[in-house]
Amino acid sequence: MDLQRFVTGTVAGGVTLFVLGYLIFDVAFAGFYAANAGPAIGVVRDGQLLWAVALGTLAYGALIAYVIVTSRAPLTAGAGVVIGATVAFLVWFTVDFILYGISNLATLTRTVVDPLLEAVRGGVAGAVIAAVLRGAPVAAR
Repeated sequence: MDLQRFVTGTVAGGVTLFVLGYLIFDVAFAGFYAANAGPAIGVVRDGQLLWAVALGTLAYGALIAYVIVTSRAPLTAGAGVVIGATVAFLVWFTVDFILYGISNLATLTRTVVDPLLEAVRGGVAGAVIAAVLRGAPVAAR
């Protein structure tokens, strides 16, 4: 694996995921998430720790970038969408349903919808990563 391409994809994916996360979850669907919170109280911070959100989002971008960089799929935006959406859906389906099973953080409706919205976010990030990497120089394999 080419480390420079991986880092480039990670940064491009992380920035894309961070921006889309704000637009999707804090703007477009904020009301839905508030209305479908579980009965647990005191779990939402009054002010988000943006450094922690950014660090987690960067790791999320790294996961999608890793799969794209190591994949044998053609390096196209379409392939990036499929890979990003698949990775995002599987990760968040896993996390959301485990959290639903062990906590009172969300309703079942939110648990089902969240991985679908994450698939959109991951798909867009995958397309951006593939597009950026398509233009990046390839190290000798």
